[in-house]
Amino acid sequence: MLDIVYILIGLVALIFGGDWLLKAAVALSLRLKIPKIVIGMTVVSFATSAPELIVSIKAALDGFPDLSLANVIGSNIANLGLVLGITLLFGSIEVTKSFYKTDWPVMMLASILFYVLLSIDGILSFWEGFSMFVLLLIFLWYLLRFQETAVVDERPEDDVPLSLQKTLLFMVLGGLGLWVGSELLISGAVGLATFFGVSERIIGITIVSIGTSVPELAASVIAVIKKEKAISLGNLIGSNIFNIFAVLGITAMITPIKVIDQALLNSDILWMLGFAFLVLPLVHIPSKMRLEWRDGVVLLICYLLFLYVAIFT
Repeated sequence: MLDIVYILIGLVALIFGGDWLLKAAVALSLRLKIPKIVIGMTVVSFATSAPELIVSIKAALDGFPDLSLANVIGSNIANLGLVLGITLLFGSIEVTKSFYKTDWPVMMLASILFYVLLSIDGILSFWEGFSMFVLLLIFLWYLLRFQETAVVDERPEDDVPLSLQKTLLFMVLGGLGLWVGSELLISGAVGLATFFGVSERIIGITIVSIGTSVPELAASVIAVIKKEKAISLGNLIGSNIFNIFAVLGITAMITPIKVIDQALLNSDILWMLGFAFLVLPLVHIPSKMRLEWRDGVVLLICYLLFLYVAIFT
């Protein structure tokens, strides 16, 4: 019963956290006069990737490397299959040139690099993690230096400048709400899953990864409803890049991550690569440079198929 209460409180904290963080992101983009998609891929992505980072480090240090890897792999799949799929049901997203010039290629590169490094010997070492983190810093530098405005704001009247104090307050409250909400949600979900005797990998690839992706879902749905679509799309792509380069990079620098369950390498990570690639054709079919509800339905069907394969095969 207590686990169910944790889940409900966690969801409420995540929703409020997503709204507060969005306000801070918009205010920060106005104050610094930089494109909103850059804010979405930095400030929002950092905050919404915090649960994955905390869970992955704790899992690796506690001797559960499969949970650490499954958390990131499952979260990346959930971000595109579940979160983007649901977000598109609330409204379409216009896609600009930066998507295929920078955002998607970097996400695909990060996913492939992760797969290659893990395939070599089944271990992410300190130096591999360090290299991934350096690539993240280079990517962020490129975004802040060269990324052009990606989206025309559909509701500029909502862009009310906030004082620096209020911006920082919303940022802290938003990040705290997402972190506390995720902790409560994961605690409750894992408690229920453990009661039914589910394996470590299955818990990581489903319950934990979905739980840590709820912040992305909350932030993205709120963003698309409020017409801040640059932040919504940038947040999801950025979170996948951060999950690999930052979450796994930092975790591997703290302690090496070793694959225990080969299904992670032989199946789950291939699904992650598939979802990362799938976004590209969906951007062009059926509507060019636009994601809409039909694309969301395709992503959700693929995600349900992934869950079925992961759990029952």
